[in-house]
Amino acid sequence: MEFSPVISRIAVLACLAAVPGCSNSSPGTTTATPAPSASASASTPASPPQGALGLQSAYEDVIHRVLPSIVQITTGNALGSGIVYDAQGHIVTNAHVVGESRTFQVTLPTGGPSRKATLVGSFPAGDLAVIKVDDPRGLTPATFGDSTKLRVGQIVLAMGNPLGFSGTVTSGIVSALGRTVSGPREGGMPGSTITNAVQTSAPINPGNSGGALVDLRGEVIGIPTLGANDPEQGPADGIGFAIPSATATDISKQIITNGRVVNTRRAALGVQVGTAIGDDGEPMGVQVGAVTPNGPSAKAGIRNGDVITSVNGKPTKDTADLSEVLATLKPGQKVPVAVQHSDGTKTTVQVTLGELPGGN
Repeated sequence: MEFSPVISRIAVLACLAAVPGCSNSSPGTTTATPAPSASASASTPASPPQGALGLQSAYEDVIHRVLPSIVQITTGNALGSGIVYDAQGHIVTNAHVVGESRTFQVTLPTGGPSRKATLVGSFPAGDLAVIKVDDPRGLTPATFGDSTKLRVGQIVLAMGNPLGFSGTVTSGIVSALGRTVSGPREGGMPGSTITNAVQTSAPINPGNSGGALVDLRGEVIGIPTLGANDPEQGPADGIGFAIPSATATDISKQIITNGRVVNTRRAALGVQVGTAIGDDGEPMGVQVGAVTPNGPSAKAGIRNGDVITSVNGKPTKDTADLSEVLATLKPGQKVPVAVQHSDGTKTTVQVTLGELPGGN
């Protein structure tokens, strides 16, 4: 399986909340410190300015219209969020929310008993998945906007079920556009990669994954997925990332139509790789463990055991470096790949990049 591209060197955490186990608490139950009571002599607060009232009204309207489209998805041991995609019961969420599960319980924001849902398809490389509710009655599809028209500074709201608190809304702005960030690694493999990610200051917490990042038009322009995390200091407040709606709708349509992604639009070398360690104990390149027959690397003469040291002139000391480079390239591009063979000889070959395969 080809590794997905990774650019960001910021550690990020997938925002999936664990469901409490043997406890008297239910999801969303926690201990809070009571706020101090107001002084009886406190003066009556002044009315907010007219502009603030208008903004508040806009917030209220957006929340009223969009929140009914945000559901809670529960697997065996975790929960996340999802967005109602259509009236047929399709719900868009993150691949890391569904994990290895094939069936789920979906709770509507309007309450009532949970509904059974099944997996339609998943695209782990891009951290997207689609599930379908068996009983779609009463579902409210969201309106997806055009993320390619976003501007830095736009006000956005993040809606989801952080820490099990259903129907939670946080606010912020679009902090940056065009980021490429990677999710947590598992089993030595790179995590998912989000290209053209929307960075936002709206707080994103565990359980927000798969929810909605919404503009003041009430349109979903992203799917909150990752929060930045400093390995030494922990989660970084106000730095979250969302899959852009343009990507989410493209992948979702493919999954709904075909049951899988048929066009990932991502570059691939056609190899399975792992990080090669030098005599000094440091990463020295990406060692090829398997080559796809008749694939891009095979056609260029790359063999099992070769170590890829650079792609398109950029060093690839480890698998993250390789994924970082591939994220900047497109299928069909011809790029130089520097290779060190098992006998110590070095060469540079020209590889016409293929396309990263889709998920299940």
